[in-house]
Amino acid sequence: MTSLPRDALRPPAEGAALAEIAEARLVGRTANGELQAFEQLYRAYHPRLTRFLDRVTRRPGLVGELLNDTMLVVWNRAATYDGRSKVSTWIFAIAYRKALKALSQLDEPMAEDEGREDQPAAPESGPEYHAAQSQLRAILAQAMDHLSFEQRAVVHLTYFHGIGCREISEIVGCPVDTVKTRMFHARRRLRTLLEGKLEGWL
Repeated sequence: MTSLPRDALRPPAEGAALAEIAEARLVGRTANGELQAFEQLYRAYHPRLTRFLDRVTRRPGLVGELLNDTMLVVWNRAATYDGRSKVSTWIFAIAYRKALKALSQLDEPMAEDEGREDQPAAPESGPEYHAAQSQLRAILAQAMDHLSFEQRAVVHLTYFHGIGCREISEIVGCPVDTVKTRMFHARRRLRTLLEGKLEGWL
């Protein structure tokens, strides 16, 4: 009988915790000027930040510059990372601020928040859900173009990165209730845009 690799027996939560510790160590090494550690962070975050910045800004021409600006801050300010949040939260917060500043300089209108709503339930998990991911994401991404910058950010972080409401509040720099409000209005708008397509999934 073939034995399973040790990692296969490790609970998912433990694996995630170990990954976070590894990333924190990379940041620490980056703070000490280790280029190799920074390059590992860059490679790890390049695809994630590219998707995030592309979806929230809707300006492909800005993505490369914003990504490089974000990672430049990581390089220059790695020593300021204090470990009170996940490395991913810290880096996505930098990217969010860079995107917000860039769009504000382009005078993109920002929608105001209204009302309140509870944290959205996570999408159901299962074989059918995973099999339809590509189609769902394509349709959802197209509809997201009609949302405000703030709404696109919370939707993308929730549905494309699986980040919880509290962590999103740290990334975008606002109270948890404000994140819930933005998600409420984003979901309401998306239900209208996705009528007959995915409105039951939101």
